[in-house]
Parts: sequence; structure tokens; C-alpha cells
Amino acid sequence: MISKKIAEALNRQVAKEAFAVNSYLSMASWCEQQGLRGCAVFFYEQSEEEKGHMMKLFKYINEAGGHAIAPEIKEPSHSYKSITHVFSTALEHERGVSASINKLVEFCFNSKDFASFHFLQWYVEEQVEEENLFKSILDMIKLAGGETSKNLLFIDGEIRRLKEKK
Repeated sequence: MISKKIAEALNRQVAKEAFAVNSYLSMASWCEQQGLRGCAVFFYEQSEEEKGHMMKLFKYINEAGGHAIAPEIKEPSHSYKSITHVFSTALEHERGVSASINKLVEFCFNSKDFASFHFLQWYVEEQVEEENLFKSILDMIKLAGGETSKNLLFIDGEIRRLKEKK
């Protein structure tokens, strides 16, 4: 059975994952409004993936004897300057989630809650993948020559294909 403090810390992570769900929905909507349908598909799917991360934590808290709490979710940003700004924002968000997961892993280890420590290893690996994904997209945008209209069409198609490969 997890301690009350571990349950509280895990519930704070649930809230971060819930915020990610809404952030990626907001990004998808912005992309759709800009005619970037491939990017919109990418972020809709990213939002669903984050929902899975949130639910995995939520269920674990209850299974481990804690009490999972459905969080209040602060409203994410709704406007962006460019597609580079969208993906830069997403990368910064993922870096923040990584830092949060790392602190949570350390807290569980120091609390000798090795079951939770073990459970969180999946999130550690997942965050490496998430950060790498967004960094590689930003690299691709840069290599494509930035955000000219011709390049945006290429970028949008390539980003759509990223999710098709999974």
C-alpha cells in the first residue's frame, strides 16, 4: 500500500498529464485553424496518448491502495505565433514533465516505495521518447528551411507521417 504522501505526489503527476491532454488538444485546434491538418492529427493523437499516461497513473494509485483524484485542469494557451512556436512549447512542456517524473522517481526511491519506483520506470523511458520526438520535429522544421508556405506543406505532411509510422 502506498503512503499518503506518495499518493499525493502521484496525484500531482496525474494533474500534469491531464494538463498535457488539454494542451495538445489546444495545439491541435490551432493547427487545424491554420490549415495544418497533418499537425492537427499529430496533436489529437498526442492528446490521446497523454490521456493514456494519465489513466495509467490514475489506476495505479487506486490499485496500490491510494485514492486517485480527478484534477482541476488549468486552461492551456490557445494561440501560437507559428508552428515552430507550437512544437517549441510542446518540447518545453515535455521537459517539465520529465523533470517532474524524475523528482517523483527520486521521492519514491528515497521513501523506499520500490513498487512505485518500478512502476515509474516506464514513464522515465517514455519521456526520453517524447522529448526526442519533439526535438526531432524542430530539427526537421529547421532543416526544411523554416516556415515558408512551400515548406509548411512539406512539414505538415512529414509530421502526419510520424504518427502513421507508430
